Amino acid sequence: MSRERLRVTGTVQGVGFRPFVYRHAVALGLTGYVLNDSAGVLIDVEGTADRIAELTRLLVDDAPPLARVAAVTAERLQPSGASTGFRIVESVDAGSADVPVSVDTTTCADCLAEVDDPDDRRYRYAFTNCTNCGPRYTIVLGVPYDRPATTMAGFEMCARCRAEYDDPANRRFHAQPNACPACGPRLAWHDMSGGVDGIGGVTDGAIVGPAALDAALGAVISGQIVAMKGIGGYHIVADATNSAAIAELRRRKARDDKPFAVMVASLAAAHRLCELDDVAAGALSSIRRPIVLAPRRTGSDVADGVAPGLGELGLMLPYSALHHMMLARAARPLVMTSGNLSDEPIAHNDDDAVARLGPLVDGLLLHDRPIHIRCDDSVVRATPARLQVLRRSRGYAPEPLGLPFRAKRSVLAVGAELKSTVSVAKHGWVVPSHHIGDLEHLATYRSFLQAVDHIARLYGVVPEVVAHDMHPEYLSSKYAAQLDLPAVSVQHHHAHVAACMVEHGRTEAVLGITYDGLGYGPDGSLWGGEMLIADFVSSRRVAHLRPVRMPGGVAAIREPWRMGAVWAAAANGREEAARRAHTHGVDETRVGLVLDLAERSSSPVTTSVGRLFDAVAALLGGRQRVSYEAQAAIELEAMACAVGRGEAPRYDGAVAIAREGDALVLDPAPLVGALLLDLDAGVEPALIAAGFHEAFGRATVEMARRVAAEHRLDTVALTGGVFQNARLTDVVATGLRTEGFDVLVHTVIPPNDGGISVGQAAIAAFASV
Repeated sequence: MSRERLRVTGTVQGVGFRPFVYRHAVALGLTGYVLNDSAGVLIDVEGTADRIAELTRLLVDDAPPLARVAAVTAERLQPSGASTGFRIVESVDAGSADVPVSVDTTTCADCLAEVDDPDDRRYRYAFTNCTNCGPRYTIVLGVPYDRPATTMAGFEMCARCRAEYDDPANRRFHAQPNACPACGPRLAWHDMSGGVDGIGGVTDGAIVGPAALDAALGAVISGQIVAMKGIGGYHIVADATNSAAIAELRRRKARDDKPFAVMVASLAAAHRLCELDDVAAGALSSIRRPIVLAPRRTGSDVADGVAPGLGELGLMLPYSALHHMMLARAARPLVMTSGNLSDEPIAHNDDDAVARLGPLVDGLLLHDRPIHIRCDDSVVRATPARLQVLRRSRGYAPEPLGLPFRAKRSVLAVGAELKSTVSVAKHGWVVPSHHIGDLEHLATYRSFLQAVDHIARLYGVVPEVVAHDMHPEYLSSKYAAQLDLPAVSVQHHHAHVAACMVEHGRTEAVLGITYDGLGYGPDGSLWGGEMLIADFVSSRRVAHLRPVRMPGGVAAIREPWRMGAVWAAAANGREEAARRAHTHGVDETRVGLVLDLAERSSSPVTTSVGRLFDAVAALLGGRQRVSYEAQAAIELEAMACAVGRGEAPRYDGAVAIAREGDALVLDPAPLVGALLLDLDAGVEPALIAAGFHEAFGRATVEMARRVAAEHRLDTVALTGGVFQNARLTDVVATGLRTEGFDVLVHTVIPPNDGGISVGQAAIAAFASV
């Protein structure tokens, strides 16, 4: 006889791992026990050596669907001969947490079958789940992952649910959120015609149970707007085919143009709205259930106001039993947009939702299961080459990512200002938080503080160093300065490159092409069109976009015509720039004042490619003022994507590359001049937009080729928010690969500022190696 103590690490709690071990151990005739602790799963097993070896194999090769086994280690023990069976024992607290918490996943097919079966006791029950599905991260308070450490602690299981929970043969064996209509959370519908004052508790004076869903759905179908509590927060729901309802939703949310996400009942329904390849369809139907951006089909019945000016829709499939029932009965696509006012964090607390969303909606569909941590829907984009995560949140967070080295110090990284995330790192991994948002809003900053505490506590990280952005005015940087910890200041674009290196497991220096809106540079200017030689130790700027001034600073981001005037003046002079702006409805006096500002030292200097794309969009007759971040550039890409590759004007040689000091400088002013000549000649703006993407992309490849040859580099990382632009990324990546480069692009870490905290954490963690 043999006896071994097996330690299993990875995502192994809250995923049915202990019952899985129990069933296999019993089937193999082994004795002993299995338990959860702060480090993962611990198994003490006794039996013949070959059967213990078989159990060890099964732990990796046949793990439960939601499990992610990182390692299995074995320690030989002296056989006791005392055990007479195999059992699951109570979890123990073995010190600092070191076990990943499972992500929230879509309701499984077995549970949905019960929800749809009139003879099942969970018929039409919105909170049906099992060990293979349902909420995890959004309800967990701490580890080990047991019911008392979740927001389900206040719901005592009825006898039938307890019997399922205690039965090793049942798929709800030790399913912590297990519940049924007799003992679990309840839906509640509140008609808001009487205002918010009449709402006390969640279910006080409300329609409850399945009838609540019927009432909410009736309101939506009749053209009303409803707030609905989901897994990670509230959605605001409207009929996506009702133009009047969509217009009213935009008015109430103060959201002029930013696209709304659309939920459809099935993959077949998604195919009717968008062109979906296998990559997009796979992402839509995955257990993560993100919003997937995909090309919109012409003639679909979704109202134009859902995604104005764009050729894509953001689609998602139902990921909870509540969504499943609502979409099945609605028989139409529904807008499912974040439950907030424009730019605020999503509501997840009931009192907050009533106060903030109550005045915006005609009714509230609530429930009484608390959400501990808010978690927005994730957003991905499917291109022919890859799937790219743009917002990493529900379904992805807080899944750890491996570091390509082992850190000796625990790190807290606090990210940037926009698209905020935080990350913690220790040992050989880094854990990015869910998407938090833009820290300029007080409510979002409070969410940032909660996220720092929650992610560190869940993963047992006691930070020994804090990493932050170099920008001294970012609230995240100011927060880091308040901590009694050694601080590592990380330049914004260096963090972008490092995040891409983490994703691809690289440690050797790469050429990082970092194109984005802006990031604080060591020289005090606003960088955003950089080529850096970078690793986890340092970065050196070797090429950049031609610097220009941003007249009015932040105002130039809100009003792209300002950057259009700057670049038109750089191409053809001040008088021509003023004429162009005036043709797009800008008052001549304002244009003159802005051009004066562009000549003054008080206006910040920038090398931002994001602002260049804004400028071209404005000059081609697009947005002169934006209502959401990067709107002008997004619409410019949409224009370009209407034109096939090879159909656009080439503008060969229209981008100048010259050496200035130690760096190469890419000057797009001649290209802007060529675009304007074509515009005056009557060339379609969409063709010009496509030609701009192609020419700027080829110039980027050429400058990278020169830099890489000079510094003997063969790997290039494409990073920064501008590389969310699929057309530009395709041109640059294809061109570089044709030149023989190994090209790294983002797929699982966002290329935008949502990935900054990962890069910061890696740089700070590497400093301790």
